[in-house]
Amino acid sequence: MLTRLLFIAAFSLRLLVASGQSTDRYTIIPRPVQLEPRAGEFLVSQHTMVMVPFAQADLKAIAESFVNQIKLSSGMSLSLRTLDKTPVSGANAGANLIQFLPLRDTTMGDEGYHLTVTPQLITIEAAEPKGFFYAVQTLYQLLPPSVLGKEHGAGSMGSLVGPASRSALPALLVPACRIQDKPRYVYRGMNLDVSRHFFSVAFIKKYLDLMALHKFNNFHWHLTDDQGWRIEIKKYPKLTQIGSRRRETLVGHYDDFDPQVFDGKPYNDFYTQDEIREVIRYAATKYINVIPEIELPGHALAALASYPELACTTGPYQVATKWGVFDDVFCPTEKTFTFLQDVLTEVIELFPSKYIHIGGDECPKTVWHRSAFCQQLMKRLKLKNENQLQSYIITRIDKFVTSKGRRIIGWDEILQGGLSPNATVMSWRGINGGIQAAKLHHDVIMTPGQFCYLNFYQGDFSQEPVAFGGSLPIDKVYSYDPTPAGLLPTEAKYILGAQGNVWTEYIATPDQAEYMIWPRAAAMAEVVWTPLAQKDYNDFARRLPTHFERLSHLNVNYARTFYDAQFSAKPTSEGHVEVTLAPNILSPDIRYTLDGSIPSGESARYEKPILLTRSATVRTATFQNGKPLSQLAKLEKDYLVSKATGKSYTLLNAPTSGRPDSNYNLTDGTTGGIGGYEISGVVAFRNDLNAVIDLGKLEPVESVRIGFLKYTAKNICLPKQVEISVSEDGKVFKPALTARTNAAESGKRAIVRLPFDFTTTHARYIRIIARNVGKVPVGLRYPGKAAQLGIDEIEVR
Repeated sequence: MLTRLLFIAAFSLRLLVASGQSTDRYTIIPRPVQLEPRAGEFLVSQHTMVMVPFAQADLKAIAESFVNQIKLSSGMSLSLRTLDKTPVSGANAGANLIQFLPLRDTTMGDEGYHLTVTPQLITIEAAEPKGFFYAVQTLYQLLPPSVLGKEHGAGSMGSLVGPASRSALPALLVPACRIQDKPRYVYRGMNLDVSRHFFSVAFIKKYLDLMALHKFNNFHWHLTDDQGWRIEIKKYPKLTQIGSRRRETLVGHYDDFDPQVFDGKPYNDFYTQDEIREVIRYAATKYINVIPEIELPGHALAALASYPELACTTGPYQVATKWGVFDDVFCPTEKTFTFLQDVLTEVIELFPSKYIHIGGDECPKTVWHRSAFCQQLMKRLKLKNENQLQSYIITRIDKFVTSKGRRIIGWDEILQGGLSPNATVMSWRGINGGIQAAKLHHDVIMTPGQFCYLNFYQGDFSQEPVAFGGSLPIDKVYSYDPTPAGLLPTEAKYILGAQGNVWTEYIATPDQAEYMIWPRAAAMAEVVWTPLAQKDYNDFARRLPTHFERLSHLNVNYARTFYDAQFSAKPTSEGHVEVTLAPNILSPDIRYTLDGSIPSGESARYEKPILLTRSATVRTATFQNGKPLSQLAKLEKDYLVSKATGKSYTLLNAPTSGRPDSNYNLTDGTTGGIGGYEISGVVAFRNDLNAVIDLGKLEPVESVRIGFLKYTAKNICLPKQVEISVSEDGKVFKPALTARTNAAESGKRAIVRLPFDFTTTHARYIRIIARNVGKVPVGLRYPGKAAQLGIDEIEVR
């Protein structure tokens, strides 16, 4: 009787796990269309057999890859055989079997699949090899994260079951379920810019591995730009002899230094055609199409440095050493068209892709407008403006590429002057280009910067490594819907899908690239695969921690900003600062320090707002069971507490609107920040700062400290003079200090806190006048331009 009760209790517990707590067993990204949890697990062990249909070479290769990965990560050698008998059903399965079977459900398409897991049998069904491949990616994510490791015994064995000794190999559990799955969009892309910074073939292969795990199917390889030509073209060897080499590279962000600083180090690398073929072959094994991008007619400096006769002027030209958009573009002569067609001929011979990306973006028309040849050509072709001249160039290239049996993709600027007949539009400047193209019945790939540019900041920009600019946290990526509202069904069908873009101006190393890409690309994977009705950010967040384990086993340097606590602060009526920390839903245990030291599991635990009675550096980290989740070397904020904190003030000169943002909080205790092109917490003035602070009562005062923004690349300079005066009644002020400052100071942009000390006096009101220098001084980036003041926190001590 006791044995029977124990059996019933154990069985009931398994049912409970399979029902009420079942979601924790399934952490697949992207989320499948349908997943039915079931009780039990399939045990993958050294006795497991993998069977594929007879004479199916593609399926056998997929199965062999799975078997090899299991052996690599666990040491188990699974048996692989061809299926030469009636498929095994769950009812009569006596063996521990994984079988691949053809799917007769025509609604699943060539990328869809069925996956059924029972305690005895795993059945994978698909109509085409792509479907089988994606089913195996799902199977990997049903297995413990360690199964994706590269070395048996190197990773954590905590999620493996079975003996841990060398003599007994471990076993792997797959939770029982029934999955039916297919993608929402046919185009699921990731981009990588290798022109600004080059990435090795080994890194590209790893990137393709990660794309495949997330069911992306298009790799957009940005191979040429102003800063480097990265693909060997046999007919034009100077493209790599000269065009792949830049003499040096900008240091820091574009606006960091005035004047700009360069590293003085030559930068040179490119892919040979054999390396290109190697990447394409490897991608094919992952069912990923590789789309090359050859930029034209703009972003052409590397090509013009190699062959200056392709320009409208004689030059000389050099490969760009900094970022941006340059006026020097291809001149639409017959020699240029011959060059471009020759280049594209070699590219088409290398790449089997249906699509060839030709850029078409950010092409200034200045040179064309000044060129007698271009103006004569426009007159002969009866073109109204330079936009139509660009359309003429794109249309000629479109016809050439089409004659080779391929199709072009261009950025949404190719809509200007008229859209070429066979072009697919990649919409990056928001969604309007995509909407316009879809209404014209042209295929569209959506990649608007505000949702899809993974070179933007993903956390607090003042705390993150240097990035391009803009804010794109992972939840914003996840929120994106590539099909714009308002399109008719007959128009929406032209939205092929979406793509995450990785522009590498500020991404110089593989580690930094992975940090910027993952896990945001996992969110993008769900955007393009999972039906809109099935998307749920909270559920995605639940699956992320296990996915992070997978990425760790794959040796990926993913970002953990997902776990970062969010700061907010406000001054109190007593003149203190109250700091509030908002946890991530999955990491409620926040630890903090007030001295700038790195928090540990023993540091103070955040339970209620922190009241600061003096200036402090608040540093935070999140933990789970004592284990750090967020990046410990990050996330700190400086707060300033002084007699001015929380006190009212009057601005006698109105601040300006726009960038930097004007939030008027000069005495709230919080400090501003700089990152990319973004500035926070700073008030800008076109005139002088003229502020009167009311301390509320007579106080002994002897010092004023003011944070000034020095951002001379945006014409924001230090003041030329600061005047401090004090008053008991707010009517009669007496001077306390007048100090000259160096408005012409160059160097790195920063918030500079300047002290102004004077003889101790009693006052209730403090008047601060900071004199704008008026015009940007000589020696800075834009001398003679109207200068601004940028003011951060004001302290009175």
